[in-house]
Amino acid sequence: MASRIRQEDRECPLSSTAEHVGEWWTLLLLHDAFDGYTRFDQFQQSLGISSSMLTTRLRTLVDDGLLERRPYQTHPVRHEYVLTELGRSLRPVMVALAAWGNSRLRPEERSMILVDAGTGEEVEPVVVDARTGRRLDDSAAYVFTAGPAASPAMRERYDGRTPVPGAAP
Repeated sequence: MASRIRQEDRECPLSSTAEHVGEWWTLLLLHDAFDGYTRFDQFQQSLGISSSMLTTRLRTLVDDGLLERRPYQTHPVRHEYVLTELGRSLRPVMVALAAWGNSRLRPEERSMILVDAGTGEEVEPVVVDARTGRRLDDSAAYVFTAGPAASPAMRERYDGRTPVPGAAP
C-alpha cells in the first residue's frame, strides 16, 4: 500500500498531520485530554473503548510526542497521560474542527459549544492570519504553494502559484 502513495502526498503537511491525528479515536482521546482527563480509566469510561485498543492508542500518542506518560502512583505503578507542548498546540485545530461541525447544526442541535471562560458567552472561533488578522476562509485570497523543501513533484503541482520567499526556484 505504501508504495502506491505518491511522493507529494508523503511530504504534504496535511498527509503527515492526518497520519498522527486523523483517526477518530485519536481526536476523541485528545478532546478528553483537553478536558483534563489524564488517567486510563477516565479515558476508558468516557470513550467506552476496550483496554487493549485504548492502550494501543495512548501508546501511539505518546510515541508521536502528543502525550507524556508519567507515573502518579508507585504501589501498584499507575501512569497518567498528560498533553505535551506539541499536543497542546493542537487545541486550535480541535476548536476549529468542532466549530466546523457545529456550523452545520441548528443551535438547538449542538451538544457542545465553546464559551468564554470568564463570561460564559458563546464564542465563534475563526482561523486568521497571525500577521494581518484576516480570516483564512476565503479560498481565493489564500492558496497553497510549494515551500522551500518541496520536491520537484510538489513544485510541479503548485507551478504558477505565488512563490514563497526563500524557496528555491
